[in-house]
Amino acid sequence: MKNADYLTGITTSGTPHLGNYVGAIRPAVETSKNPDLVSYYFLADYHSLIKNHDPKLRKQSALEIAGAWIALGLDYDNCVFYRQSDIPEIPELTWILTNLTAKGLMNRAHAYKAAVAQNDEQGHNDSDKGITMGLFSYPILMAADILMFNARKVPVGQDQVQHLEMTRDIAARFNHIYKKLFILPQVVVDKTSSVLSGLDGRKMSKSYHNFIPLFDTQKQLRKLIMKIKTNSLGPNEPKDTETCTLFSIYKAFASESETQEMAERYKKGIAWGTMKLELFDYIDAILKEPRKKYEELMNNPSDIDEILKKGALKAREFSVPFLEKIRKTIGIASIG
Repeated sequence: MKNADYLTGITTSGTPHLGNYVGAIRPAVETSKNPDLVSYYFLADYHSLIKNHDPKLRKQSALEIAGAWIALGLDYDNCVFYRQSDIPEIPELTWILTNLTAKGLMNRAHAYKAAVAQNDEQGHNDSDKGITMGLFSYPILMAADILMFNARKVPVGQDQVQHLEMTRDIAARFNHIYKKLFILPQVVVDKTSSVLSGLDGRKMSKSYHNFIPLFDTQKQLRKLIMKIKTNSLGPNEPKDTETCTLFSIYKAFASESETQEMAERYKKGIAWGTMKLELFDYIDAILKEPRKKYEELMNNPSDIDEILKKGALKAREFSVPFLEKIRKTIGIASIG
């Protein structure tokens, strides 16, 4: 196997939703089909240990997320699709990198600072109350995910840019102290990618419990879309596309011409009920065939497991010899 041209993962902490599809799955599916790129996609199940302490949820989430990627068309024969925990070289590299990473760098991580700030706001005497080493050192595991395969480009959301910058710092430190083995990954932020709003208008997120699952039943999909909050403007009253959750979701799925046409209908005062029904019909049509494939996969989890195992074998064609090279570089090798 070659160095990764692209690498991205998704944490196994819940059910995949429309926001995951627009932000991560859809662009990954498109890239996976490019024969000129070596793309790595993985289920970040070790990362899920930070917040999720439910073994059944973790296992179910891995099944659902893998099934969603496959059902939506990921070309797992052309790319490398694997489970993080199936690559034992990643946690070993994590420990190596941990010993090169300054604590001060980790102190500046956004997630850690936010947790400390929350403790202070709640008046706890210990600012680190409830904060695990998993949360604190999360960026190092993320660095190992990326550097294990010497990924050149890593697509991320704006909230993950800091972690990529940390990865570059860690890689540069290793290269300086030992030997230049790591490529400094390039951060790729897709500014055109939509961040979907959820049922209550906030960012669609498992944390807010405001998400729309990708592969709920047709009936449940319709029910959730009908629950999306709107204002009190009536039919024929002009409506603002910029602040409308319904429009933002439609825009994320529709073509440019369809979006422009819908914007005109907003100016003319499309009724909220009409918009909700049309949004449901549009998304349901996109998900109809993938939903059938997804249901087949859920009934045959061994098929998903087989795909992931084959992906891990492909990934380890790179990680095993590369880790051996890293070990020799740092002086952990045969002494005979």
